[in-house]
Amino acid sequence: MKNTRMVLCSLAALCVAAYSQTGNRPEDVQALKDNEARWNREYAAKDIEKVVAHYADNAVLMAPGMPAVSGRDAIRKMLKEMLADPALSLKFQASRVEVSSSGDLGFTQGSYQMTMTDPASKQAIHDHGSYVTTYRKQADGSWKAIADIACSELPPPSPSSQAKEK
Repeated sequence: MKNTRMVLCSLAALCVAAYSQTGNRPEDVQALKDNEARWNREYAAKDIEKVVAHYADNAVLMAPGMPAVSGRDAIRKMLKEMLADPALSLKFQASRVEVSSSGDLGFTQGSYQMTMTDPASKQAIHDHGSYVTTYRKQADGSWKAIADIACSELPPPSPSSQAKEK
């Protein structure tokens, strides 16, 4: 688990570094901010189709504690289970938004807070961490996520607590 987190966070850092030369056209930066504000509202409404519509057909989603999934159908399946949790609350806020000088790729980097039900204990758990989402501009001018990576900032469970779960 710790190695997986390190790999995911390293990949996210590489994505951020790859955009060090950006165009940051104000209209594209605002479009990405507006997109994420809408995405937050759709998570709050638990509207699976609207949430999934933010992803490109071949997108990859990497979420803490879950295997990576590729493709919109696999993302829909994973998120449908997640959104069915009555305790689910997910909020994310970008602290950095950049767009490539070509205007066809962009990314957001920020923090998230999430509450969900722990499948083992059936208790609500609270998570927080960092995320990077890479976007590609579509032919219609919309932005779709092509890679969505979140890294929890919570420490992994201690070996003693993992032994108790088994």
